[in-house]
Amino acid sequence: MYSNLVQRCFEHCVDDFTSAKLSSKEEGCTMRCVDKFIKGSERLGQRFQEQNAAMAQSGSLMR
Repeated sequence: MYSNLVQRCFEHCVDDFTSAKLSSKEEGCTMRCVDKFIKGSERLGQRFQEQNAAMAQSGSLMR
């Protein structure tokens, strides 16, 4: 998950390689990208838990 996060946000946000440091624009983009990725992953985990609980209640969860 970490590698995917780094790759996606780097490719999306970093486009200037003339400096060893991130520009303020790149840094802001990276922070928003990481925040969005983490929140999306958390929501996805919640949905999986909800679906698992619903399946367990209906007795269709395979063991």
